Amino acid sequence: MTSVGEKVSNKQVIFRNFVSGFPKESDMYVTTRTIKLTAPEGSNAVLVKNLYLSIDPFLIVLMRPPSNNLSQLGTFIPGSPLSGYGMAKVLESGHPNFKEGDLVWGITRWEEYSLLTETDTLFKIQHADVPLSYYTGILGMPGMTAYVGFYEICSPKKGEYVFVSAASGAVGQLVGQFAKLLGCYVVGSAGSQEKVELLKSKFGFDKAFNYKEEHDLDAALKRYFPEGIDIYFDNVGGKTLDTVLLNMRDKGRIAVCGMISQYNLDEPEGLKNSMCILIKRIRMEGFHINYHYHLYPKFLDTVLPYIREGKIVYVEDIDEGLESGPAALVGLFHGRNVGKKVVVVARE
Repeated sequence: MTSVGEKVSNKQVIFRNFVSGFPKESDMYVTTRTIKLTAPEGSNAVLVKNLYLSIDPFLIVLMRPPSNNLSQLGTFIPGSPLSGYGMAKVLESGHPNFKEGDLVWGITRWEEYSLLTETDTLFKIQHADVPLSYYTGILGMPGMTAYVGFYEICSPKKGEYVFVSAASGAVGQLVGQFAKLLGCYVVGSAGSQEKVELLKSKFGFDKAFNYKEEHDLDAALKRYFPEGIDIYFDNVGGKTLDTVLLNMRDKGRIAVCGMISQYNLDEPEGLKNSMCILIKRIRMEGFHINYHYHLYPKFLDTVLPYIREGKIVYVEDIDEGLESGPAALVGLFHGRNVGKKVVVVARE
């Protein structure tokens, strides 16, 4: 047992240097330093014990050099711990909104204990009757992303035709289920037959396909959407987005959530079919979830009952131990995860 004020060892995942291409495990390393378990007097800092870490695609953007990093979150600092979303327990707090024993989720660091001075994206957990790991996914940033992108950006209506790319991931699996609950026809794409079966059998998608086996995506989309697509939830970008534009219906909506196909390219792919946006009166909107957290209470009111009533299912891919973090992150970009990737740092 550790106690506040004690000096303890603190295992960390350290960022080695800026990367090009997909990250490798050698771009990170695990080390152990020490930390004093106290929040400085007179500060708004919060000292937490990290329990779960969220492994998310956007982290690759933070590993890029400042010169070609498009993220508003900045870049990782070589020699410092990685950071990202996680779920933690408050050990000591100088912030009036948090107290010892509170469970929180938000931006933390990849280490056992973190002294957090930036608390704007730290949320107190009020509902602990669901698995706490859910606050790295369905009840955290990915869940909010799916909710805002689908309901707020896409303005869906019952009976519409919805396509979701990277549909078995943390966000996509929820978008598909939201759409089905609204009475939409939903098709998802994924990168393996296992994930395709998961979409149909577990998440209730009407249809799903393995994009790696479709040599002609345009033909595939016309097969699954003979009348066209009303809503496209884009997690991929690039050629997929370009082909979807050809298959959108008049006044279709596209929520641009992620562009994982572009993260590894020195020269991003352009769009050849952008004229469709004009001709078909398509509304395409990118969004950053940091600007929508004011909707979190509304989001909880919608999603918590779905979870408790079994109307939404959520699949997690969990690795044990902080030291598994680098491999978990690398695997994300090679399709090794099935569901939301989570690393367990400690179980309270």
